[in-house]
Amino acid sequence: MIELLKEMILDAQAGSLYIGTPRHIRPAYVKNKATIIIGVRRSGKSTLLSQIADNWLSEGVLRENILYINFFDDRLSKLQTLGPDIVMQSYYSLYPHKKTQETTYCFFDEIQIIPGWEAFIDRILRTENVVVYISGSSAQMLSKEIATQMRGRALSWELFPFSFKEFADHLTIERNLPLNTQHRLFIENAFQNYWDCGGFPEVAGLEKSLRIKVHQEYFESILFRDLIERYDISHPRALVDLAKHMLENIASMYTVNSMTGFLKSLGYSVPKSSVSEYLKWFEDAYFLFTVRLYDASFRRSNANPKKIYCVDHALIRSVSSGILTNSGHILENIIFMAIRQLTSEIFYYKTRTNLEVDFVFKNTEGKLILMQVCESLVNPKTRQREINALEAAMAELKVTNGFIITRNESESLVIEIGTIEILPAWKALLLNNF
Repeated sequence: MIELLKEMILDAQAGSLYIGTPRHIRPAYVKNKATIIIGVRRSGKSTLLSQIADNWLSEGVLRENILYINFFDDRLSKLQTLGPDIVMQSYYSLYPHKKTQETTYCFFDEIQIIPGWEAFIDRILRTENVVVYISGSSAQMLSKEIATQMRGRALSWELFPFSFKEFADHLTIERNLPLNTQHRLFIENAFQNYWDCGGFPEVAGLEKSLRIKVHQEYFESILFRDLIERYDISHPRALVDLAKHMLENIASMYTVNSMTGFLKSLGYSVPKSSVSEYLKWFEDAYFLFTVRLYDASFRRSNANPKKIYCVDHALIRSVSSGILTNSGHILENIIFMAIRQLTSEIFYYKTRTNLEVDFVFKNTEGKLILMQVCESLVNPKTRQREINALEAAMAELKVTNGFIITRNESESLVIEIGTIEILPAWKALLLNNF
């Protein structure tokens, strides 16, 4: 096994790194802590490891100081019984002088499938001169659980599918504001492309039928490998039907009771407690996300209906029937994911007169942001409804700037308490901090 590992280490050092499109996440290294990249399947975690390794090389780190192992390689099945320590033995047998004199940069992909990996990482951080990066997601352990296992010994960084900024970078489109007319048209076309393709790196540029097929494979992998196999779920078809139902009702309100009733209407006798677990597992897998009511009381916030969003808007259309999913909800999902990459603390708001505002969150500067999402404000009744809700919420929460994100419209409204900025989605996504 040591000879095989040595060969794999040398092959990785001799091979070229697949860099792909540079991601905007910049995981900071902290001494004596592992860096963990977590996120949904196929979001680009392994590619990000390569980008990080390439950054170290550009700063002068020697190629032979990079130790990369993908533990999902079938040739390493014996490590399930031998344990991960043999990896470091193999590396130091190649470079014995580095053990005490130089820093080794360890990149461990899918290490969570090896029993005892947590203790191994903890020990090498304490006893060896190493910098450690970890990523992975599998039926053995969800990526969020990796971060939980390493709490106190690691810093975790979330990676999502491409944001619109990253998607524009992938298409090599200039996106710095302000834009001239030609560049604005390029950006608008890129946003339509993003609307169609979504953010998963692997599907960018694929024709529609193939893209749908890949998205459906992702859906199956997340549900069957990450959840059904992982938790040995006794009603696997119920979980799949629940996931599809939620995708078809994206950006809509739900309760555990309503979801339990839905499954009952299909003939499943799944208890409410199991449905509650299913919903939690969807979020743990970075597949679906829940938004609660903005309220000072956590009990009231948690007791009220919640809204549901998906990690990728194009995945919704590829998996759901399309009958119930409307374009306004797709736009709302796109904006939600842009906000989610800024913060996990996202809420919706109900005014005292029961008007709803889609999103309440704090930007990176700690400023409270109120935001509506509406595909079009052309209809006067729709326009008045959206503005009235936002204005009332701004007054109640003492916020002087509000936003309405649309598909194409742009306007600035001065109201009694402050200003409402109406922005086209592409521009809001380029600003991304509001």
